[in-house]
Amino acid sequence: MLVLFAIAASVLALLAWIYLLAFHGGFWRTDQRLPAGRDLPVWPEVTAIIPARDEAGILPDTLPTLLAQDYQGQLSVVLVDDESTDGTADVAARLGNQRLKVVSGRPVPAGWAGKVWAMAQGLEAAGSPEYVLFTDADISLAPGTASQLVSAASTRDLALVSQMALLRCDTFAERLLIPAFVYFFAKLYPFRRVNSRRYRTAAAAGGCMLVRREALEAAGGLSQISGASIDDVALGTLLKRAGHDCWLGFTTKVKSIRKYPGLGPIWDMVARSAYTQLRYSPVALAGTVIGLAWLYLLPPAAALAGLALLATGTWPASAALLAVAGLAGWAIMSASYLPMLALNGLSPLRAPSLPLIAALYTAMTVSSARRHHAGRGGEWKGRIAPHSNASGGGQAQTRLRSP
Repeated sequence: MLVLFAIAASVLALLAWIYLLAFHGGFWRTDQRLPAGRDLPVWPEVTAIIPARDEAGILPDTLPTLLAQDYQGQLSVVLVDDESTDGTADVAARLGNQRLKVVSGRPVPAGWAGKVWAMAQGLEAAGSPEYVLFTDADISLAPGTASQLVSAASTRDLALVSQMALLRCDTFAERLLIPAFVYFFAKLYPFRRVNSRRYRTAAAAGGCMLVRREALEAAGGLSQISGASIDDVALGTLLKRAGHDCWLGFTTKVKSIRKYPGLGPIWDMVARSAYTQLRYSPVALAGTVIGLAWLYLLPPAAALAGLALLATGTWPASAALLAVAGLAGWAIMSASYLPMLALNGLSPLRAPSLPLIAALYTAMTVSSARRHHAGRGGEWKGRIAPHSNASGGGQAQTRLRSP
């Protein structure tokens, strides 16, 4: 009876992976690249806004790449020093040129997430540009990036153009876990669906979000997502639900250089917000853990168990079916991970390790719930994110629900 149950569960997992590969918005593909735009007769004014909290160590490697953009129109940069204690503002001022304005951030009001409040202050200081480029202190931009973003947005009349930054993959922990972070994000928010009017799916990548200011104001402004734990998904949701066209894709020209030297920092990054997407629900958490175990851990377990039974000659027909179902599910799962590994320049031999990676992300999600109940939910650089159960405009949005 137990073997029959295992076979049934494994076959269902295999069917689920077939569906995900063929019908879930091509989430596993990395072919959504910035659409080509035209050379504009008049290039609109753009202001880049950088919320920065204790980023003195990373700005020398990133801020110059933004200040040196060869944009053909007027480009200015506003860096909001979000109550830093490490001299972030002084470092930025030393690196700056005529394009840069450094703003001292005010204390975070009740109900606002720290980063969204910093973004709002940057927007206030920006004046009236046609486009605003929200970016992060750890983001390095290749030459010409600003022009390409604006050209695409203007040519296709997009209210939001966002590119998923290529995250750093140098240490063992980064190579193991970082590509999967983006893979799971794309599974939650398939980029093709984000980019289509046919679907309600909405998202963005916070490291690079070019927004048409008029569209943002018409949607109610950043106050509509004031308490959002994850600003990018919330902002994308706000604009798309207001009826605007948005676009999200992959790139190798926008890079995050933030270092994650070991498992601990990556664990903290995920655990900081994973429980938020589950609406702080223990029932949703339990369902997520069970679902992940079934989808990611059962196929390799079934494959190994079936092969072991075949080796001992026990129930050969059932053992063969169990092994085939498990191996097929594991193979499809691994195949879906190959494009993400290729994007990050990593060996395809890493693909079969996805079940192990999913197990680690599941543990991070459980850890996120424990931190929340311990009063440390959303903690980042000494600041606790506001608790919110709201939906719709993105009050409770986060980067990661679960793999």
